[in-house]
Amino acid sequence: MPLTDQLRLMADAYPGKIAYRVLGGPEMTFAQWEGDSNRLARALVARGVRKGDRVAVGLPPEEALRWLVAYAAVHKAGAVAVPLNPRLAEREVAAMLGHSGTRALVAAGDLAAQVASIAGELPLLELVVVVGEPTSELRPQTATWSEMVVGDDSTFQVEVAEDDLADILYTSGTTGTPKGVAVRHKSASLLPTNLPSWSGEIWLHSSPLFTFAGVSFVYNPMKLGMSALYQPRFDADEWLDAVEAYRPTAVFLVPAMAQLLVKSERFETALLDSVKLCAIGSAPLAPATLRRMQDRMPSAMVSNSYGMTEAGAAYCAMPEGESLKRVGSVGKPMPPMEVRCVDAGGSDVPAGEVGEVLIRLPGKEREYFGDPEATARTWEGGWLHTGDLGRLDEDGYLYITGRKKDVIIRGGNNIHATDVESVLLEHPDIAEAAVVGVPHDVLGEDLAAFVVPVAGSRPTPDELRRHCLAHLAEYKAPRRFVFAEELPRNATGKVQKHLLEVPREP
Repeated sequence: MPLTDQLRLMADAYPGKIAYRVLGGPEMTFAQWEGDSNRLARALVARGVRKGDRVAVGLPPEEALRWLVAYAAVHKAGAVAVPLNPRLAEREVAAMLGHSGTRALVAAGDLAAQVASIAGELPLLELVVVVGEPTSELRPQTATWSEMVVGDDSTFQVEVAEDDLADILYTSGTTGTPKGVAVRHKSASLLPTNLPSWSGEIWLHSSPLFTFAGVSFVYNPMKLGMSALYQPRFDADEWLDAVEAYRPTAVFLVPAMAQLLVKSERFETALLDSVKLCAIGSAPLAPATLRRMQDRMPSAMVSNSYGMTEAGAAYCAMPEGESLKRVGSVGKPMPPMEVRCVDAGGSDVPAGEVGEVLIRLPGKEREYFGDPEATARTWEGGWLHTGDLGRLDEDGYLYITGRKKDVIIRGGNNIHATDVESVLLEHPDIAEAAVVGVPHDVLGEDLAAFVVPVAGSRPTPDELRRHCLAHLAEYKAPRRFVFAEELPRNATGKVQKHLLEVPREP
């Protein structure tokens, strides 16, 4: 069944219910979403979009409702959605549109202007739908949103098969080299299309819609009979206000957001008792942060979930009451997902030992679009080689300890950066931390810690080193500290460590 069948079911059964609400902005019912996406799909086909054509969507977060309409319309037109980060640089836009072979684009403001200046590099681009005033310099055929979303709003769907492409999702690029992950209709979601009972409960999230996490929040809340509340740009105080005002049952955060929340002065007094599920994903979560989140939401299941764009619907679940017993675990792999942890030679490591995490999800495998060599390397032998390091305990619970590239070898000792970062984040004056390896003439590598102090705090390097020595082996304690106002992060909140530059020692 195409992804959009879920929207049709909801529009028929619950036409006047609020499907999506933008925090501090507009809201949209299921009937409005269904009708506008039918109109836009018809218009795209009338303007030449054919089945299998790639259609990019690049709208700012404040335009979330139009983004959702466009995303559904692309699938209704039988085309392939290519979600774009609207903050991409011109070179990045050209690379992604060129690599995906994009034929049409829905864009606004700066992105539309960028496309105008690089149109000569994009011979396949034939149509740009502009939210706002069109740029007269655009070479492709141009239409405005208001011109496209008019007319017949009855059901419209170009037939698609389960093996047809649905999306091309570009990875977060923490190493600076994003890849396009091909998502087929059959592998787009773990939750099946269904008509749920309408609960009216709310799921709050702040993930950019063009990310794997953001895309999962298009249809999944409605599949559970819930309404989505979207925060376009994360702000800790605004998030706390939203929880108190809207009383969401479920929330999704990335570790960077959770860390900002627990460091907020308001966190200890905010009314958070409505939350029954607090899912934290996209990166390992510091154990101290998980404990504080659980302490403030004692009736909620607070868990550090695990997922990646390449893994798709692979999912780990944490049974109720287990998160504090197994701090650091992302839960048990849910069938049909299979997980192994292997050594450098590809052999399984014993329970409790760290190895590279391999994932297999029979029937729902993904691949890199237009890159068979990278696909063969990453999905070697039918297993997705994640590049993450982790361990399985004797009960089958998975723990993510970091990335392979985040292992720092200092004088022959392997150090996991996440272990050191977790200790730094336990210091009351540290809001954010990232640990990287730096060349050393004698040791081979040494540690450097980038830290963002809590507002108004002035910790010293000696104080931070003493704190680390109190909780870590001596060889794991950084000797270099770089203080920063912020850490470079991608759209999913992961630190882009390749952008961190350690100043030369005097």
